[in-house]
Amino acid sequence: MEAYSDFAEVYDELMDDTPYEAWGEFLMEIFRRYGVDDVSKAADRAASDKSVRNDGPENNRKADEVTERAADSGETASEPMDQNLRQERNTVLDLGCGTGVLTEILARRGYDMIGVDNAPEMLRIAMEKRERSGLDILYLLQDMRELELYGTVGAVVSVCDSVNYLLTEEDIVQTFARVNNYLYPHGLFIFDFNTVYKYAVVIGDATIAENREDCSFIWENYYHEEEEINEYDLTVFVAEERNGSVAGGSPAEQTACGERMQGETGQAFCQARLCENVQTQRFRRFQEVHYQRGYRLEQMKALLLQAGLEFLEAVDGDTHGEVTQESERIYVVARKGAGTMANQAVVSDKQI
Repeated sequence: MEAYSDFAEVYDELMDDTPYEAWGEFLMEIFRRYGVDDVSKAADRAASDKSVRNDGPENNRKADEVTERAADSGETASEPMDQNLRQERNTVLDLGCGTGVLTEILARRGYDMIGVDNAPEMLRIAMEKRERSGLDILYLLQDMRELELYGTVGAVVSVCDSVNYLLTEEDIVQTFARVNNYLYPHGLFIFDFNTVYKYAVVIGDATIAENREDCSFIWENYYHEEEEINEYDLTVFVAEERNGSVAGGSPAEQTACGERMQGETGQAFCQARLCENVQTQRFRRFQEVHYQRGYRLEQMKALLLQAGLEFLEAVDGDTHGEVTQESERIYVVARKGAGTMANQAVVSDKQI
């Protein structure tokens, strides 16, 4: 049973409380801290302001700070750079972009965006959004373990526990190595992941249900302790008519809520408001099974090292403070490894 197929149609609606805007601001804060925030252009402006305006020590000091930040990231305002390389330096890849919500947020902030996902239906919705917004975003249908780009990027971000869908350490290392390969020198890799603690203790074998006007779901979790894998069985009920249009599925697949919602969960759930209009409103039922593996921070550090990346920092995903034994989600910031940058330099010299 393929994940994120039918679920894609209602994903944004059921995830409408996800703080994407706050995530975007947090990511941009990290970009600025490590110099991915279009520093080449900022340094050029600062140098121009300093030489042309020269209207006081305070402005000169600010210009020096921006230029210094650019130098820390591997560039200086005086270094000529090919326009294509400059564009790559300021391109951000959203790995596991889903329906493109965060991708569009970062694109509106001025970043050149690429979105990669392996779910065709999620990408279809992302591209429909792109058509409406008019934003210049490149979307690619790829498995992150087999990531392939036309050039390098200044940063790669992967949020909303996309990495947890990689169920083996080998998959993690393979993906991280691909990321490292396509990062510009000093480029950043920022990702989050759900911890073993979250799956084993916080979620466990819990069942979550939510009832909405035209879309409801039952989310049943099963934690497999030995493999440290969380299985969640998702059952979604979607109104046949949403905003005047028929939801996906053939007429044969669509039937009344009272007829479909039977079995183990049917009796309890049919007490919900969903069934009040059983005589006049019809719902389509679909199911998906998802698997995610929990990881530990020390484990992630070792896997980053194996892939040639340099670990920089980690923070609690909710508090943005220090990681603790009870952290449920963790943000990790890594950088392209020095060894791979040296290899790229050798290749570049040979080409010259």
